[in-house]
Amino acid sequence: MGKRAVILAAAIVIAGFAYPAVSAQDKTLRVCADPDYLPFSNRAGAGFENKIAQAVGKSLGEKVEYTWASFRGKGGFTQFLARTLDAKQCDLVMDMPYGSREERTTKPYYVSSYVFIFKKSKNYDITSLDSPILQQLKIGFESDTPVEDGLKLRGMVLKATAFDVADDESEESPKVMLDAVEKGDIDVMITWEPSIGGFLSKYGDLDVVAVPNSRSRGTPEQYAFPMAMAVRQDDAALEKTINDVIASHQSELTDILNEQGVKLYTPQ
Repeated sequence: MGKRAVILAAAIVIAGFAYPAVSAQDKTLRVCADPDYLPFSNRAGAGFENKIAQAVGKSLGEKVEYTWASFRGKGGFTQFLARTLDAKQCDLVMDMPYGSREERTTKPYYVSSYVFIFKKSKNYDITSLDSPILQQLKIGFESDTPVEDGLKLRGMVLKATAFDVADDESEESPKVMLDAVEKGDIDVMITWEPSIGGFLSKYGDLDVVAVPNSRSRGTPEQYAFPMAMAVRQDDAALEKTINDVIASHQSELTDILNEQGVKLYTPQ
């Protein structure tokens, strides 16, 4: 496990699979997280990443210990990783696209998607970014995402409104995107479902439709992504340990995601 403060000893069986014996004071799972960025994580442990971390820690018989740093602001998520995981201030990130080159990713534990969000009363016929009705609507989107690229390909980005929630610490939370639809400032918002899923229960008048991985013409686009946990590039041992947890506890992790409003999608 790299230079983690875990002393390897004789293997014992915990929660149904082998895990190295460690002294009580060393049984700590060090997690990197944002202290105030719901629905992902916060200090109170209310985010879905917190719940997943607790489940992983419990399965390993380890206490979860957080290193807190903001995802947002200058440098964004890349700088967050540099200050925390890469600096060995912690050992595990709970949510990262599978196969990311920035860090070593585990096996995916869920797949979710970018989604269209609009008022149910509007009954818009929206099935993809090629739906004709989008040309007539006020579109909002989260900047620096595949959606922005998709809008550019269709010549729609200049008429759309960009939301920089993931990079702007002055914004309260991704909830501002739902509020924009609720107030009518935006007709259709396009964003990553896990970023707003935890708030949707309070917006019963909004409809949510997945953005498909397809186009009416041209090459396919990707809007559904498998998500994994991540460790440092040199920490193959911890990657294997977390992969064992995912394999043995997938149903529990899925239940947590469902309870937290993270909708799971099968790519089309």
